[in-house]
Amino acid sequence: MIVKMKFISITGPKNDIDRVTDQYLSKYEIQLENALSELKTTENLQPFVEINPYREALEKAKQLALYVKDQKPEDTPELSIEEIFHTVRDANHDYMELRAKENDWKVEREMLRERLLALAPFRPLNFNLHNVLQFRYIKFRFGRVPVDYYHRLEKYVYSDMDALFIEGGKDDSYVYGVYFVANKAADKTDSIFQSLHFERIYLPDEYQGNTEEAYQKLEREIEEITAKINGIDDEIKLTLSKKAGRLLEARNRLEMLCENFDVRKVAACVEDQHEDFYILCGWMAEKDVESLLKEVKNDPNIFIFVEEDNSGYFGAPPTKLENPKLFKPFEMFIKMYGLPAHNEMDPTIFVALTYTFIFGAMFGDVGQGLCLFLGGAILYKWKKLNLAGIVSVAGLFSTFFGWMFGSIFGFEDIIEAKWLRPISHMTNLPFIGKLNTVFIVAVAFGMGIILLSMVFHIINALRAHDAENAWFDANGLAGLVFYGSVTAVLVLFMTGHKTPAGIVMAVMFGVPLILMVLKEPLAKKIEKSTEKMTEGKVMFFVQGFFELFETLLSYFSNTLSFVRIGAFAVSHAAMMEVVLMLAGAEAGTPNWLIVVLGNLFVCGMEGLIVGIQVLRLEYYEMFSRFYKGNGREFKPYKIIKKQ
Repeated sequence: MIVKMKFISITGPKNDIDRVTDQYLSKYEIQLENALSELKTTENLQPFVEINPYREALEKAKQLALYVKDQKPEDTPELSIEEIFHTVRDANHDYMELRAKENDWKVEREMLRERLLALAPFRPLNFNLHNVLQFRYIKFRFGRVPVDYYHRLEKYVYSDMDALFIEGGKDDSYVYGVYFVANKAADKTDSIFQSLHFERIYLPDEYQGNTEEAYQKLEREIEEITAKINGIDDEIKLTLSKKAGRLLEARNRLEMLCENFDVRKVAACVEDQHEDFYILCGWMAEKDVESLLKEVKNDPNIFIFVEEDNSGYFGAPPTKLENPKLFKPFEMFIKMYGLPAHNEMDPTIFVALTYTFIFGAMFGDVGQGLCLFLGGAILYKWKKLNLAGIVSVAGLFSTFFGWMFGSIFGFEDIIEAKWLRPISHMTNLPFIGKLNTVFIVAVAFGMGIILLSMVFHIINALRAHDAENAWFDANGLAGLVFYGSVTAVLVLFMTGHKTPAGIVMAVMFGVPLILMVLKEPLAKKIEKSTEKMTEGKVMFFVQGFFELFETLLSYFSNTLSFVRIGAFAVSHAAMMEVVLMLAGAEAGTPNWLIVVLGNLFVCGMEGLIVGIQVLRLEYYEMFSRFYKGNGREFKPYKIIKKQ
């Protein structure tokens, strides 16, 4: 059902807008519209140009609240604005202190890693670094030399030098090590090594023990600092948890205040000689309007005007659907096609009943239907998926038709069919002969659905005051009379009853067709329109003839389209026969693994195909006759309530 909407305007002193939003609008669903564009007849409207003072604090509060999201807000009296900002500033101060400590640790760890990298190549040198770095009469140089030049050093230079080179680690490009030389020969030796592209590496004088011990000590220090860094989030969480309740309460209040303040984006203000006023406008449900008016009755600072005539405002009322819980999931199909306009009927219940009924007829099996029902119900309860709710209800109808067809997990010898077996039951029709009964019932059902869709079309057209579509359209009264007459004659003929006389049928069929051809001039006559036809009479009748031919063809094709209901009922039974045949059920000892896998395959594959085919029938054979779906969704202004 579509909720009836009212357009309201709210006004009061400009500095009172936050109170009104917090005290009143937060309790009701209202879709706020831009007052500057909606209230075209009001003069001197100005926009609000204020910056939201709560936005920055809210972002910070949300960031901090992530660390204590598992806790609950304090159940205390509402915090004042000063208390809210103080709470956020205090928590942020603790947070920033811990982050600063984390940054210091990261800088220290980076320094240790640089020292570790510098020391790594000298790990093979088994001597006390601290002692070496204290030498006074012997010069030492830690560094590296390219591999090619190191070979030259060994082959040509080293034997003539007054120096000792001790090799450490090496890689593909360099040989690392240290050379020792007496003070008096240091300059000459340094020059030789420089000519060999020796790169000096400086090690700080702070190591204890040999190189391996110094390296391991650095690794331990890095690990300790890394553990501190990794634990900083836990420390932040522990610190903030002590004030979590108040922090979460501040966040909730800031969300509300921020939402309230943002109302200014769609509000307008009017400058007066004595006082400035704000104006808010939007759509509310009629029952909410009544409740709001009662609530503000004794408030002298708020004035509400309910507009009875909405024609002067931009856009039609938004659409809000309100259906019983059982039918609520089927609103998904309506939204996929398009929401109904405010003057259209809501087809949700119609879709729910026809979709599930047709699905059950096409997919009739007690066992598989119960599986769909239980699986869909569990998934809907757990995940709140609308599609799961639809599958669950459709599963009930599958179970019902399974009893009618006498099928349970494909076995047709366990329970007796309450109605018929889709594959084998035949009906003898005049002129046609024997035909599968489910095909006949499917076509008859389709005719009834088409007639009902035409009734819906007439109702929608009358609501829109559209005489042409209501009386003379192919889906209007003329179409209803013609198609209803054809249906009645076919039913009488197929059931062996007498059909009306030829003159009667000529009137029943001919008059509605003539009205459909002449619908445009007749509608103008009823509406007393003076607009003349743009095309000539000959062209008008030629166009009318082809349109009439297309209409008759669509009646025929739309009716036959419902044969798929019977076709899928037969194909489902046939597929399950194949599964049982493969499982060896005829021998009396079926392979239960094949039975289970076959049922899962059929349930999944055919269930999906049937679901799509039923939706196709809904959209193309039913909706196309009476439903436009050009409404716009009701999007209420929402306030975050306290938990």
